[in-house]
Amino acid sequence: QVQLVESGGGLVQAGGSLRLSCVVSGRTLKPRDTMAWFRQAPGKEREFVANWWSGIISYGNSVSGRFTISRDNAKNTVYLEMNNLKPEDTAVYYCAADTQRLGRLAGEYDYWGQGTQVTVSS
Repeated sequence: QVQLVESGGGLVQAGGSLRLSCVVSGRTLKPRDTMAWFRQAPGKEREFVANWWSGIISYGNSVSGRFTISRDNAKNTVYLEMNNLKPEDTAVYYCAADTQRLGRLAGEYDYWGQGTQVTVSS
């Protein structure tokens, strides 16, 4: 059974940085697994943040240039480095995974973590 566990969220001031981690268990990450980050703010739909498939990386328009997704296969872990954080980045951040190549649609992903809260104060 595949499980994803996120960590690293917290409260940070605008302009600050955080690094989120997503540890995958129950399956060894393969290069052709899609790993992704999404976020959801109160009252809003789940929003694509970034994904990684076979070395190909995509970012949502609102985070491009500020966030970086990476993975450590030895640790079976995916990271999201977030810099120059803004109050509008406040949300619950979710890690998602799938064995197929997927894009930006949250509904297509099979596996999800429980989420970690990121709060950016102004």
